[in-house]
Amino acid sequence: MKIPTILTRTTQTLAFLPLRLGVGVMMIHAGAKKLFGAFGGPGLEGFSGYMEKLGLEPAMLMAVLAAGAEFFGGLFLIIGFMTRFWALSIVITMGVAAFVAHAGDINGMRLPLILMLASITLVVGGAGKLSVDGSNRD
Repeated sequence: MKIPTILTRTTQTLAFLPLRLGVGVMMIHAGAKKLFGAFGGPGLEGFSGYMEKLGLEPAMLMAVLAAGAEFFGGLFLIIGFMTRFWALSIVITMGVAAFVAHAGDINGMRLPLILMLASITLVVGGAGKLSVDGSNRD
């Protein structure tokens, strides 16, 4: 089986649609704050400074990768395109957010952990019905 087929193959269930939409909207919001300074966010320069304080170097590259995974990952989850790839990028990003940025702060860890677990479900299950990936049936 070819890689593009593996990445986009999915079952025809509606069960993953609420996860895709919910996680997608949350990620677009978070990513837009960090990439563009939308919704009162820090923008890329401010977010890069935060990454530097966390010891994640090179800070600007890490900021671009994290914010890009959030914004574009959320966008592509909503339409259900290459869902497994984008959900995995969110799993990694939210793992770093939970265990590095919010280490030791259970209240700060809750949202990244929930988003990470929801994204793991999408990595395993795929996009489901009503998605671009849904055209590649089991």
